[in-house]
Amino acid sequence: MVLAAFSISAYGQVKVPDVAKAAFSKKFPNAQSVKWSEEKEGKAEVAVYEAEFKLNGKVSSANFNSKGEWQETELTVVKADLPAVVLKTVESQFAGYKLGEMASVETPAGKSFEILMSKGKDKIEVIIDPQGKVIKKTDAKEEEDEEKEDGK
Repeated sequence: MVLAAFSISAYGQVKVPDVAKAAFSKKFPNAQSVKWSEEKEGKAEVAVYEAEFKLNGKVSSANFNSKGEWQETELTVVKADLPAVVLKTVESQFAGYKLGEMASVETPAGKSFEILMSKGKDKIEVIIDPQGKVIKKTDAKEEEDEEKEDGK
């Protein structure tokens, strides 16, 4: 799942600050099956907590820092959820690739779509903005290897 691929977290007994829980509840009042973890990425000055949950039947995640500030939301999407311009970019620039897991990602800086694709043994992750511009393309296998090396 895209969420798992991009989550760098350790599940277990996590003490989530009340201010982060309150901010989450305010932003996602209809969230169900909420599970919290603490992000272990780099040496952040402020701890980041990830809530994985279901919203309208879709697997989602949201990150809040220990000050209760929202950082990011990822919502699992399907091909039909992608804007036409994003789909056009995928079809024109990545012809022959099979679509895998997809997520709509929103941060304070804006929105994008993360799409895992494969073609034979080639696996890539592409990030596309809502206007159809490719923001980033990475080898998904390299990312998996880096996560394993980091002990995740």
